[in-house]
Amino acid sequence: MTARVVVADQAFGNVTREEAAARRFGAVFDSRQCVNESETMDALAGVSVAFVNFAPVTRAVLEAMAPGALVIRYGIGYDNVDITAARELGISVSNIPDYGADTVADHAVTCILALLRKVKQLDSRIRSDGWLRPNDLGSMPGFSETTVGLVGTGRIGRAVAARLSPFGFRVIAHDPFVDAAALEGTGITPVELDGLLEESNVVSLHAPLTPENHRLINATTISRMRSGAILVNTSRGGLVDEEALADALIEGHLGGAALDVFDPEPLAPESRLRKLENVLLTPHAAFFSDESLANLQRLAAEEAARYLAGETLRCPVT
Repeated sequence: MTARVVVADQAFGNVTREEAAARRFGAVFDSRQCVNESETMDALAGVSVAFVNFAPVTRAVLEAMAPGALVIRYGIGYDNVDITAARELGISVSNIPDYGADTVADHAVTCILALLRKVKQLDSRIRSDGWLRPNDLGSMPGFSETTVGLVGTGRIGRAVAARLSPFGFRVIAHDPFVDAAALEGTGITPVELDGLLEESNVVSLHAPLTPENHRLINATTISRMRSGAILVNTSRGGLVDEEALADALIEGHLGGAALDVFDPEPLAPESRLRKLENVLLTPHAAFFSDESLANLQRLAAEEAARYLAGETLRCPVT
């Protein structure tokens, strides 16, 4: 029986690498732009290999796929794939954890520096008021007096730390899955989460979304953060309670935030976060660069070729 390979959804503009991998093995190829479960189920019915960006891969979708099929998630996280159902059904799932860690780290550090230097507010005030004195926006500590707390020390977290080091920041981190010895030589000091929240001038999130850490940043944890601290999230929107964050920003407990990811996406038009001068918003773009997208599609296509050739997968999740 001829294998079928389908791209469920993508944001790249072309799928030439994926199609070439399918044609190489004589597979039938198709590309869609699925948004909901119904569209995804229709697209992936009987499919042997599915490339997925944000389309929902639910139990029903997995049940419609060919026995022993493979789902390749474009990217690091795979929270839009029902992993439990995949294991029960014998469906393989792979991700691409190493395609663009540097690009995401670049974006996170750009946001940290811009928030600490209040670039958006300074620009806005010049445009609205003509001019201002630098101290009109309040305190602005130097980088050498600033502590950055990283939640997560995987590839991206460590790349962020490496980029911050030349500026003189103190970097601390919490990661329950990484032994302190593994961080030796990185310039990162491991701490418990409560300590990180209490000590950090900046909290930057670099953790995958799991049921255990859903809305890790909530009213309670925000209350433990330092007055005037800023929050940066380039990981997953579900890590943050956006209403609690908006409350803290409006009330003045937090000094600013930069969000590249939201829950749900896109960010609701009525969100209070859209109206705040001390909030930077980007449209899930931290991963984006010409090089990172090329790497992502190449690595995903290579994973599909391994599966079709009966070889061991490079980055299996299940």
